[in-house]
Amino acid sequence: MKILITGGAGFIASNVADEYLQQGHEVAVLDNLSTGFRHNLNPKARFYEVDIRDAAGVDRVFDEFKPEVVNHHAAQMDVRKSTRDPVFDAQCNILGSLNVILAAVRTSVKRFIYISTGGAVYGDVPKKDLPAAESYPINPISQYGISKHTVEHYLYLYNRLQSLSYIVLRYPNVFGPRQTPHGEAGVVAIFSGLLLDGKPCTIFGDGSKTRDYVFIGDIVRANVLALQTDFCGIVNIGSGIGTSDRQVYDAVAAAVGTKLQPAYTTVRPGEVEHIYLNAARATKILGWKQGVPFPEGVRRTVEYIRTVERQRAEKS
Repeated sequence: MKILITGGAGFIASNVADEYLQQGHEVAVLDNLSTGFRHNLNPKARFYEVDIRDAAGVDRVFDEFKPEVVNHHAAQMDVRKSTRDPVFDAQCNILGSLNVILAAVRTSVKRFIYISTGGAVYGDVPKKDLPAAESYPINPISQYGISKHTVEHYLYLYNRLQSLSYIVLRYPNVFGPRQTPHGEAGVVAIFSGLLLDGKPCTIFGDGSKTRDYVFIGDIVRANVLALQTDFCGIVNIGSGIGTSDRQVYDAVAAAVGTKLQPAYTTVRPGEVEHIYLNAARATKILGWKQGVPFPEGVRRTVEYIRTVERQRAEKS
């Protein structure tokens, strides 16, 4: 199949692109390189340096490449930035996504895979209701969560009006090789980079805040399985396990081999206290479930960052 991946120079989507190519698909990447990296681009993929906010540029890509499938990862994904600049967040995540959806409808794309967030759309969920299923009420407490959820409604609408076939994958916190401490950094990568350099880490809050962590290889597999179903709707991808910030720190410290202790500071605005996802629907619909345990994923991530940082030091 001909698959267009937006945001395909980023950590997650570049790994997805590699696997799609490995499976024999023809892949094009649309990315403005604002947070992704050119070195993440697979040379076998066609590359379009375009911003999804540029409707005319998006249309040109669709007219030239003629994708059968769209895998839409491109987004403003920083919760803190969304609270500081909600207009920019909406321009990227809502208007940019709408440009991609309209182009897909206009060119009769057969399947639309949209990457949403399970970590931000549900808002603060009481522990008694965790892990959260797709049917749980949506009450995001960040502009990022609102913007990502809004696009889910647009997809539902265009399925009803234009028969656009789609699936929404609500991601957990994704980590693994190719995530760096310096770019699209998540907490596992940030802690890894700092501790490998012998520098202290800061935990926002008292360390009890919990998230759902899934290794990149398992996320890639979900994107492959999403090509193999006609299901239209929303699917959580998650472990169903809440891992606290302190547990993340301890796992990274163990993998690095350090006894450094973290510092603590105030909680950042817009961040939920506890969220982890019920992925029973993913198992039923996609045949997906988590494969790599969290400690093993952390070990692989630390080793990747250790190798990359060593190579960077040798070049400098």
